[in-house]
Amino acid sequence: MSAAPRLLSFPILAACVLAACSSEAPQAPPPPEVGVHTVAAQRLSVDRTLAGRTVAYMSSDVRPQVGGLLRTRLFTEGQTVEAGQPLYEIDAAPYQAALDAARGDLAQAEATVLSARPKAERFKALVEIDAISRQDGDDATAMLRQGEAAVLAARAAVQTARINLDYTRITAPISGRIGTSSYTPGALVSAGQADVLATIQQLDPIYVDVTQSSAQLLQLRRQLEAGQLQAVDGKATVRVTLEDGTAYPHAGTLEVVDARVDEATGTVLLRAVVPNPDHVLLPGMYVRAQLAMAVDEQAILVPQQAVTRNAKGEPQALVVGADDTVELRPLVTGDAIDSRWVVTSGLAPGDRVVVDGVHRVRPGAKVRTVEVAAADATPQAAAQAADAQPATPADSPDAAEPASPADRAAD
Repeated sequence: MSAAPRLLSFPILAACVLAACSSEAPQAPPPPEVGVHTVAAQRLSVDRTLAGRTVAYMSSDVRPQVGGLLRTRLFTEGQTVEAGQPLYEIDAAPYQAALDAARGDLAQAEATVLSARPKAERFKALVEIDAISRQDGDDATAMLRQGEAAVLAARAAVQTARINLDYTRITAPISGRIGTSSYTPGALVSAGQADVLATIQQLDPIYVDVTQSSAQLLQLRRQLEAGQLQAVDGKATVRVTLEDGTAYPHAGTLEVVDARVDEATGTVLLRAVVPNPDHVLLPGMYVRAQLAMAVDEQAILVPQQAVTRNAKGEPQALVVGADDTVELRPLVTGDAIDSRWVVTSGLAPGDRVVVDGVHRVRPGAKVRTVEVAAADATPQAAAQAADAQPATPADSPDAAEPASPADRAAD
């Protein structure tokens, strides 16, 4: 074989080797797959959770209206009493004697009138025939009028004595639960004393008094006037959480919004009426009340794992555009409801937010999306989303610009 054919075979062999190498070059990896949640507007009750305390629906301090020696207590402390039920008895003997004396005075006055009336009538007839002087007739008439006035006064004295006698039997002014007794039989009490004998409180229903800042009320009013929110039809529903964190089973209604602002605290008093059939709520208990203040017909809620924080602590989310390119978008969030955030700015219905695989992508990357229902979110995914931070901070100029093809190829 000559040297020329052997030299020609080397370029051919090199070309074959290069062709084989180029055919075995690795292909570009497919875009990563992420789970997305499509944002949709929904009806949301705008609630406010406020701290407050319970107040008895009705409360009455029991005090004596006459003085005397306390003879008997007729109730058991802590029990429920009815209006008009006897509670205490004061020694009635002095008041019975006063009533008997008043009745005697009344009988004496009536006897005087009984004698004066015929005399006045006779003198009137004698005056008409000039048998006596007109002055004697006028005196007889005046004596009759004085006797009749004395009868009226005696009757009033009898009535007063009877009322005082009735007051020796102290009764419950309202129905409710009575507390402990401050006095025992044998104690001396007086009319209108400062110390109460006992206190009765009506516990079903019961008031729940909470306070809200005047600034929050003004903000709510502006949102209602702007049409962002709608007012609740009828009375607002109030749900109570007890001080140990358990939910109270009976819902109440908001009844009163005070007409003034407390100058010291800048708050307005709100009063709700809550059923309390089992007397679980007692006056003075600390509770938290959730009030349905308005309704947002176009609320946007997203799973919490879709929302991350930048270096400044500002909320943000990764949104997949129509061309399947990831975009980092700043958000404004409101309240947290269960496992979702209320987003007041930054998202619109139809946007696709990344809820699964947040740590695997960055702004500008192409992705493949899989729809994930909000109910399928897990606490582990939420923890991963909270820990994951985008490769570029949201306030950096690079965050708003997707990565170039050359950058993606280099990666």
